[in-house]
Amino acid sequence: MVLLESDPVQLGSKAPDFSNLPGTDGASYSLGDFADRDVLVVAFICNHCPYVKATAGRLAALQEEFGDQGVQLIGINANDTSRYPADSFPKMKEFVQEYSLNFPYLLDESQEVAQAYGAVCTPDIFVFDRGRALRYRGRIDDNWRNPEAVTERELAAALTALVRGEEVAEEQKPSIGCSIKWKPGNNPSR
Repeated sequence: MVLLESDPVQLGSKAPDFSNLPGTDGASYSLGDFADRDVLVVAFICNHCPYVKATAGRLAALQEEFGDQGVQLIGINANDTSRYPADSFPKMKEFVQEYSLNFPYLLDESQEVAQAYGAVCTPDIFVFDRGRALRYRGRIDDNWRNPEAVTERELAAALTALVRGEEVAEEQKPSIGCSIKWKPGNNPSR
């Protein structure tokens, strides 16, 4: 397991487009499918990462908390499933059930979406406003291991600001997690 931090990204950059990513619910998704949502959270996650396992329930709770306020979370798994079978599409379906995910969980088999977004770890969180400009890229909260010990819910604070039409705090602490498992030849230089 390689621990990485998400890279700083230029806030205000536009969400890269994607299309035809298969979801565990049997549908295929494109960025445009979420055009009616005021805020879009794109979370690069996977099935086997201990950081994702520890925070998956918190992501589902955020969807529950903010869904009625125009926020939509989506999970994208970009890991090389041939070398990491625990992240395979059938295992993704099991993960959705085990962790009660209430948002689309999509497979980026080509890894082109993860590359376009500049994702580096799982979880890697990107939050876009109504115009799909990046407003937050950071961690979910200040204690990935122990939800009872959380004192700062940075992702929730960013979502609260956006649904209120306020600015998101400029200081954003990076996500930490396992490295995305790139296919040979796909690993973008860091």
